Amino acid sequence: MNSIPIRFPRRTAPTPEQRRLSSAQWTITRRISLVMSVIMLIIGVIVYGVMLFAQRADAERETQWGIDHNTIDSPPVCVWMTVERDGVISSTPGTPAGLPVRSSLAAVRAGAPAVLERVRRGGEEYTVRTAWRGAEVVQAAYGERFQRADRNHLLLAFAAAEAVGLLLVAVASGVLARRAMRPLSEALDRQRRFVADASHELRTPLTQLHTRAQLLVRRSGSATPQQLATDLRRLVTGTRQLGDVIDDLLLSARLSQSPGSRDPVDLATLAKEAVSAEDARAQAMQLTVGLRCGPGRHVVMGTTSALRRVIAALVDNAMGHTPPGGEVVVSVDAPLPGIVSLSVRDTGVGFAPEEATRMFERFARGAAGRGRRFGLGLALAREVVESHGGRITAAGRPGHGALFTVELPAARVGETIPRQRTIASCLSAGGRRPDVSGH
Repeated sequence: MNSIPIRFPRRTAPTPEQRRLSSAQWTITRRISLVMSVIMLIIGVIVYGVMLFAQRADAERETQWGIDHNTIDSPPVCVWMTVERDGVISSTPGTPAGLPVRSSLAAVRAGAPAVLERVRRGGEEYTVRTAWRGAEVVQAAYGERFQRADRNHLLLAFAAAEAVGLLLVAVASGVLARRAMRPLSEALDRQRRFVADASHELRTPLTQLHTRAQLLVRRSGSATPQQLATDLRRLVTGTRQLGDVIDDLLLSARLSQSPGSRDPVDLATLAKEAVSAEDARAQAMQLTVGLRCGPGRHVVMGTTSALRRVIAALVDNAMGHTPPGGEVVVSVDAPLPGIVSLSVRDTGVGFAPEEATRMFERFARGAAGRGRRFGLGLALAREVVESHGGRITAAGRPGHGALFTVELPAARVGETIPRQRTIASCLSAGGRRPDVSGH
């Protein structure tokens, strides 16, 4: 027989919720970047305005100082002096072309008040002040070349800072946006996971109830009152277990879940209940489902409903991959001190050994199982077993069935359930004595 091809989850397209979250993250990033860019631009404009005002004030002070104290032979740097006395105009050697401003000299000489102006000559800008100094008209021209260079450097620095700042802001806002959206994303993931887990966990008990109800309907006309009472008790037990599943799912859906209380649990009792719950379905599927118990104590500390779901998931998985006429055997043993082992062996289609470690991943499922299978049962079973401090393993060969083994820490002696109850549980399953030989 061929091995079961295992299909593993691929990278799927983003869900609508994920796309909306991603869009929201980008929107937040763009808006924060835009706001920070505008803020940096406003700061740059303010700084540039302050610098321009300070430079203009410096130029006016320099020209006033030149009018009051300087001569054409000893002007300060960037200042050119012009003196007109008795109609004779003298200027600082090297005065740029276009200076002095003769119209201002003439206006002041004609009686106009002192003139302060900014002029452009030869592509350069100058702050020019013209005024009387004693018996002469003096003009001081301050070149703004270095001031303009400083402003250009400032603009270049601001442009670089704006670019780098915008990049850093974009990165930081992206990180902050992801962190801000992470709780919502995790909540949506929990919601999707809860829906998937609930769908899977409720499928098995509902199938059992449906099968038993159908059997009860068929037997209603011919079964004895004792048989009907037994079927009704099992039906009631199934509804109780279904309620336990719902309670556990609601508990696991809490955002801040605290560990539940742990009580002594007899795995043999749970195994017996699981085998008994499947007898109607096993009959309908033409399968044999049995229970074997080895010697020793089979008590662990855990949550009864969660461990019951582990056994039910393993039995359901085995039945789903076993053809008619096959056998599923649930075994409970204490192979080593401090260890309780529960195994489920089937005579089904099996699987390749290299697939043993991968089939416990979520949504990894075989293509040969009966019915719709979603690849969640074994993953959920692993999560429960690991939360109880145990481990779960799988072994098999193509065409030779599969063996799933759960090993859990045994409860301390003071916390164990009496051994007689464990053995009685095994004896009551299928009316056979315990098989002390193990598997």
